[in-house]
Amino acid sequence: MKVAVVGATGMVGQVMLKVLAERNFPITELLPVASERSIGTKIEFQNKEYAVIGLEQAVEAKPDLALFSAGGDTSLEWAPKFAAAGTTVIDNSSAWRMNPANKLVVPEINASELTSEDKIIANPNCSTIQMVMALAPLHKKYT
Repeated sequence: MKVAVVGATGMVGQVMLKVLAERNFPITELLPVASERSIGTKIEFQNKEYAVIGLEQAVEAKPDLALFSAGGDTSLEWAPKFAAAGTTVIDNSSAWRMNPANKLVVPEINASELTSEDKIIANPNCSTIQMVMALAPLHKKYT
């Protein structure tokens, strides 16, 4: 699977890469993506060095999946461009959370709601995810 990590040089992007490696996510091609000032910077992923690329180059590469952690403005501008190229975008910013056209997903809770038509997927913030993980079993039992 070709995966773009948008915001790869930031703190959250670095953690995303770490988790992808820890989970042995089936990446056949990694596209580390960051701002113009970071293009060409080298990052390491699974003992291999990668050059950071820009957003336009990443869209043109048509990744299967793009994990966004580059802020709301970047997501609002670029997630639709990735989606139009056929990429499924999972956005970590608040940009799409309240948009009724985009599903708000915590995989352990409501991933079954997703379809192949969902190209921009939002996730709640970290404290909400933790709360939902605790409340979901209670809701299931007691509604």
